[in-house]
Amino acid sequence: MKLIKTKITGLKILKTKIFKDKRGFLKEIFRKEVVNDEDFLFDIYSSSKKNVLRGLHIQTKNPQAKIITVTHGRIFDVAVDLRKKSKTYGKYFGIIISDNDDFSFYIPAGFAHGFVCLSTKCTVYYKNSKYRSPNFEVSVAWNDTDLNIKWPLKNPVLSSKDKNGLSFKDFKKLYR
Repeated sequence: MKLIKTKITGLKILKTKIFKDKRGFLKEIFRKEVVNDEDFLFDIYSSSKKNVLRGLHIQTKNPQAKIITVTHGRIFDVAVDLRKKSKTYGKYFGIIISDNDDFSFYIPAGFAHGFVCLSTKCTVYYKNSKYRSPNFEVSVAWNDTDLNIKWPLKNPVLSSKDKNGLSFKDFKKLYR
């Protein structure tokens, strides 16, 4: 297992080996000595149907680092840099991840995260460094024109929370 840098400081691809044979495969997802700057406290597993978009979510107090692994299907995964002093503040990185890939996506604390399911069904496994606090979870508008994320669809299926996400301008005003 090794870390591969992306164009945004801190975001990394966790490259792993997949051991395949006629029975299926085995894939290692996490090693403490590789991602040793975080303690991961709990895991989440989600299931989504095609065109469901979840996010962009961030915890404004005690932000979470995450490791994202797709266990079934294919997603377009996005991380938006909301670290106030970052040179890439307001920039995003997007990547397609599937259950066949030999990597997971490491997102450090301070990023908003979201994804859209591109296949009939998707299951996503998240490792999280902090517990979720619904009182401090904010949804940033997935289609904000200032963020200009190049999503692979125009009309996703959204939760009511995500339909009413904050604009990036409002997020900056509220969470300086």
